[in-house]
Amino acid sequence: MREAQKLADGSLNLGRPPADLARVLALEALAAPGTTALRALWRITQGEGGNETRGAAARVAWGLRSLFNTPEATALVRASGQREPYWRSVLRYCAAGGIQATLDEYAHVLRESEGLFDESPDEIALGVSQAMREALGIRASNLAVDELYVKETDGEVGLRSHRMRGHFALRFGDERSDDGTEVTRTSQIRGAFNSPFRPFVLATTSVGQEGLDFHTYCHAVVHWNLPSNPVDLEQREGRVHRYKGHAVRKNLAREYGLSEVRNLRGDPWEQLFAAGRRDRSAENSDLIPFWIFQCEGGAKIERHVPALPLSRDQARLVALRRSLAAYRMVFGQARQEDLLSYLLSRLSDEEASRVAQELRINLEPP
Repeated sequence: MREAQKLADGSLNLGRPPADLARVLALEALAAPGTTALRALWRITQGEGGNETRGAAARVAWGLRSLFNTPEATALVRASGQREPYWRSVLRYCAAGGIQATLDEYAHVLRESEGLFDESPDEIALGVSQAMREALGIRASNLAVDELYVKETDGEVGLRSHRMRGHFALRFGDERSDDGTEVTRTSQIRGAFNSPFRPFVLATTSVGQEGLDFHTYCHAVVHWNLPSNPVDLEQREGRVHRYKGHAVRKNLAREYGLSEVRNLRGDPWEQLFAAGRRDRSAENSDLIPFWIFQCEGGAKIERHVPALPLSRDQARLVALRRSLAAYRMVFGQARQEDLLSYLLSRLSDEEASRVAQELRINLEPP
């Protein structure tokens, strides 16, 4: 602070400017965490934020600083092999990874998920920055891993326990930090998973099957085991098929790129969704482009079933795929499973698909 005061009143002698000063300043302007966070917050508030918005951006930058100072992040950033101060490696990493685009998208997502519509610009910035800080501050969990081994002495099977830290994958539940002093709640884990930062893999039981949203940065579901009916399968995959989901945004970005981002002071994602609505207006559906937006070679909801050959799940997957089309015919009916079994016993796959189209009632708004 004293050095800054000296610089302000002109009493600090900075000496000769470094040869790479212009390059470093340009890199700071493009990719410094504080600068990019401030631009992202200003864009979702149409540039109307004041000093509170600057403070909010500083708090996001401090959260990013903490993230980049973790051992695993340091190892990843230093993997380039260049011998330079770490802060310069972080700047280059942020520029190469497009941190501005990342924070622009994340700020748009958070404003809607946090319900920040009618508040003042500074209140919007504060709410979004607080959610970002919480996601960035997720701690590594302490995991216990059991290993089976055969004892050399008597050939019996033994059990070894190992401890390991989980950085990039977490289970959906209350997690105790690696030092055992702090508990991370499920709401914090969900918020961190619904961010562009870690964790990138979330493991859950049927607790996460209904009523929870995991769609903001995920569009793939790995079924460790399969449910017994198509209703539960739809519920599971519906967690990542939601309003303005990850696959939808990836397809919008693929379709338009920067061609529709004309006002750099405004929210770029509002402009992309407006372009999608304009160009797909002929399809006459409020579901497009907010729930559905497809393009050639684009992203889609992915279903992964790592079933072993000849396993029970392999046979169940065939039956579930066949019943999904007919399931939509019996949706809302009493005793759905009985009606579904009856139809599937009398219709081939092609007939079930055709009848489903004929009997479908369009409930889209006019």
